[in-house]
Amino acid sequence: MHSLNQEIKAFSRDNLRKQCTRVTTLTGKKLIETWKDATVHVVETETSGGGGCGYVQDLTLDLQVGVIKPWLLLGSQDAAHDLELLRQHKVNEENGYLGSGTTCRKMSIFPWEELYYFCVIRINLYHLGYPFSSIAEIIASILNIQVTHILNVAYGVENVFLSEFTYKTISILDVPETNILSYFPECFEFIEQAKLKDGVVLVHCNAGVSRAAAVVIGFLMSSEELAFTNALSLVKEARPSICLNPGFMEQLRTYRVGKESNGGDQVPAVATDHGP
Repeated sequence: MHSLNQEIKAFSRDNLRKQCTRVTTLTGKKLIETWKDATVHVVETETSGGGGCGYVQDLTLDLQVGVIKPWLLLGSQDAAHDLELLRQHKVNEENGYLGSGTTCRKMSIFPWEELYYFCVIRINLYHLGYPFSSIAEIIASILNIQVTHILNVAYGVENVFLSEFTYKTISILDVPETNILSYFPECFEFIEQAKLKDGVVLVHCNAGVSRAAAVVIGFLMSSEELAFTNALSLVKEARPSICLNPGFMEQLRTYRVGKESNGGDQVPAVATDHGP
């Protein structure tokens, strides 16, 4: 015991091996922290390959697109980067699409008699208990809906088909502390503008399960006056993999249309890229 006590007293910090800590922030920035002269020194490192992510990437492709409405789709960045998939979900200018409820918008591909019966079938499907998402998928399949607008709410995901689609990028962090409600007005405006132009919007983030899902749920609560549980169920039926972070869930539970807060964690990088 005496020998151990002497060794402890005789030990010098100078004998410690110098170490550094590599830190990756939420935004993917890489830092190196070292302890020197009783203070922590932080140095930002240059990332190779164009940057990194502040999370573990899932490299498995997710090409499932949830049809929320014939003009509103939800998916991941994989779907947004697959041109052939996007072309399967577009309303051509001469084709148009069905609107909500029992009204129909710009349907030149149907003779009026067929259009009438199509509306009747849609009403009957609803009263027979078909969920809204299933009806939307039926309509999307019949009309060969394709994307015209893309709302990108991911962080660090580029828009790759600028000549094909109209883009809007709003970078949102997928952390519970982010005030998702403060982004709603700008997101909703883009969706509504696309709808007024007889377009179809794909809303996506990285995985298409939290940020994009929260935006779509909030939009349904605002535009359709749905309760949170109803909007959540509708979106989950269309895209079963959605999994909002706890902070977004709590904000949506207490969301009141027109009462969006301007506080919270916002990333200022917002851009709109116009396609053709």
